Amino acid sequence: MSPADPTADALPRLYTDLADWYHLLTSPEDAREEAAFFLQQMTEALRATPRSVLDLGSGGGNLAWHYKREIPSVTLTDLSSQMLAASQRVNPELEHIQGDMRAVRLDRLFDAVLVHDAVCYLTTEDDLRAAMATAFVHCRPGGVAIFAPDSVRENFSESLESDGHDEPGRKLRYMMWTWDPDPSDATCVVDFSYLLHEEGRPMCTIYDRHVEGLFSRETWLRLLEGVGFGPTTVVPLIHSDVEPGTVELFVALKA
Repeated sequence: MSPADPTADALPRLYTDLADWYHLLTSPEDAREEAAFFLQQMTEALRATPRSVLDLGSGGGNLAWHYKREIPSVTLTDLSSQMLAASQRVNPELEHIQGDMRAVRLDRLFDAVLVHDAVCYLTTEDDLRAAMATAFVHCRPGGVAIFAPDSVRENFSESLESDGHDEPGRKLRYMMWTWDPDPSDATCVVDFSYLLHEEGRPMCTIYDRHVEGLFSRETWLRLLEGVGFGPTTVVPLIHSDVEPGTVELFVALKA
């Protein structure tokens, strides 16, 4: 790990000792609509389907499980070795590299760089700027980088979600409460409660707190311009489960 990496203890349990349960919280099939939207944005920005994509903070590989069908070369990176292992189970043919999005350097250029909701775990402007610089140095001239935070400060609202999935011998249900204990700072909190059931064992309940960055739209645009991207377009996410106008992407071009 690079010196910038947080210790393993700093990562939420979902991405460490509970990573083997990740696809019962959110399955690859759940990401179909979102993956199609991101691929559409890449294609429109490039005026062609990308030939290569770098996915920074790729997590369990749910998005790549869809868009890899259209893109010849996909490279997935994540800070968590356990999450990379989860992704490798559903994307065994793809390249996986452990690395921190703030510091990883692959000495390669890609048509498109995708930074999905893992970017939410960057809670300072310095860290966010570092991740943007990583995307910039890996994006070819004329390429595009897409950043997809869960919220920007202007459209944040408290929410409650519950769901889960089954597989033979195991079941998971979760409740996810997103809230902002201090609107004056640049973070919010996502509190998870997991119910884990394994055949032949008692039900287990686990609490897991995720602290996420929450930055204004102006901050995003200023930092993207500062690392060299431009122009950047703010694009509302269109998704059947998302209220229109509540989630925004930043589609940043590299001259």
